[in-house]
Amino acid sequence: MPQRLKLIVAYDGAAFAGWQSQSHRNTVQDNLERVFRKITGKITRVHGAGRTDAGVHALGQCAHVDLADRRLSTVRWTAALNSLLPPTIRILRCRYVAQDFHARFSAKGKVYRYRVWSAPILPPLEFERAWHIRDPLDLGLQKSAGAKFVGTHDFAAFAANRGKKETDTTRTIWSVQIRRSGPRVTIEVAGDGFLYKMVRLMAGAMTRVAHKKMGLNEIAARLKSGRADGSRFVAPAEGLYLVRVWY
Repeated sequence: MPQRLKLIVAYDGAAFAGWQSQSHRNTVQDNLERVFRKITGKITRVHGAGRTDAGVHALGQCAHVDLADRRLSTVRWTAALNSLLPPTIRILRCRYVAQDFHARFSAKGKVYRYRVWSAPILPPLEFERAWHIRDPLDLGLQKSAGAKFVGTHDFAAFAANRGKKETDTTRTIWSVQIRRSGPRVTIEVAGDGFLYKMVRLMAGAMTRVAHKKMGLNEIAARLKSGRADGSRFVAPAEGLYLVRVWY
């Protein structure tokens, strides 16, 4: 009987073309599937909790695979996978779960973090780890903008087209927390689900409000109408981190 293994995966997204498998085979999913094939000798499909774009990082992506048996303990699976994966992808932990668990469809919610470095100079170790913004931000306005997203709304105006139109664009955002420590600004968003590029569009809107280039009422109007009347700004991928998936 197949055995389902749940994985918690962390990765530095800078070197990869996102999570989902592509023809060039340079994605996180591709790397994981190659390593499972090396260990098991069989083609093994890795199912993720959701896609992350090129350049986006993960501290706690969740995935699952179906194996033939429990020949290896979870400790040995973690060690074996990490010994073959590139150092920019790591299995933090894994465990066997019931067959009705699914990394994507069992998920109840996710937490994303967006990092901004607000200062004239970006330290080298923050390169491809944060969005560098040289101009000062009005943190009070940014927090007020974040609060507008909390609740159940139609987020069609804060989603990008992945090639097919989403039939249901309603999502519930539980919280938006914005903190500043020196030049480092973190935006943490928790919700029951996210559309394509939704967090990056939200972060872009919050930042435009903080620069007084967009009004708070514009965010409210877009959430009410489901339409983006006017320009939109997608925050860069390198500032985004998938922090946690809730089940």
